[in-house]
Amino acid sequence: MSRTLAVITARGGSKRIPGKNVRAIAGKPLITWTVETARACQERLHSIVLSTDDEEIAQVGRHGGAEVPFLRPAHLAGDTASSLGVVQHATRFIEARDNVRFDWVLLLQPTSPLRTAADIFASLEMADAAGCDSVVAVTEMPVHPIFAKKINAKGLLKPFNGTEPEGLRRQDANPKAYIRNGAIYLTQRDVLLEQNSIYGSRILPYIMPPERSIDIDVDLDFRLAELLLQDRSELADLPCAD
Repeated sequence: MSRTLAVITARGGSKRIPGKNVRAIAGKPLITWTVETARACQERLHSIVLSTDDEEIAQVGRHGGAEVPFLRPAHLAGDTASSLGVVQHATRFIEARDNVRFDWVLLLQPTSPLRTAADIFASLEMADAAGCDSVVAVTEMPVHPIFAKKINAKGLLKPFNGTEPEGLRRQDANPKAYIRNGAIYLTQRDVLLEQNSIYGSRILPYIMPPERSIDIDVDLDFRLAELLLQDRSELADLPCAD
């Protein structure tokens, strides 16, 4: 079994949704959903580390069961800090602390509260079996990019890229198009630290359905995710049939 570090990234100071990472959603702080899902997979993880610059987020993370062995240094806490730099910092910190060399590093963003433990387990199995550089969660795009439009300098509507075949039905557009959903980034340790990449060149897609693929960026995303989480909780509370 490979050695895997899970890193949850949660910066303070969200602009679009103030206090987003600790805002209550379906009865829990947003970040707690990700911490609890990671803990359900802890048999496959060396550590579950929360990287944050915010003490309130840190306290909520600790309460949920994540390790918070540091607060991020200032150069990784600003608006221009990259996820790559944040995850590299956490990986090097834990490797030095625990005298361990990881095989994989799993980035979990708290803005994907609908991912499940089964999603994480499946991505870990995929990575171990496939000989890839990374596994990235994606979902099928609701509208194929061939239908995208732009407005040109004359104010006319034109195909955004290339030509859209006239009369093409949405269900007939091929090949299928996918977009990253932000739920899972699983990267080989050496790709992350030595190639300075979260992706590498051999990227495997882990395909997730739209109902588990909401990435919370604006308030509408928050409201939709809350409805789905409430539905999930209600289904879990139903009695089992004999």
